Amino acid sequence: MKIKNSLRSLRARHRNCRVVRRRGRLYVINKTNRRFKARQG
Repeated sequence: MKIKNSLRSLRARHRNCRVVRRRGRLYVINKTNRRFKARQG
């Protein structure tokens, strides 16, 4: 999982990426291609 300051560029890497808020943190998750994961905060 990447830890990034900006998640917008990571969301654009794949069309199924979603930005999700959990426990005060922002995550990029992808159900179809699980390689694309990122966290902010």
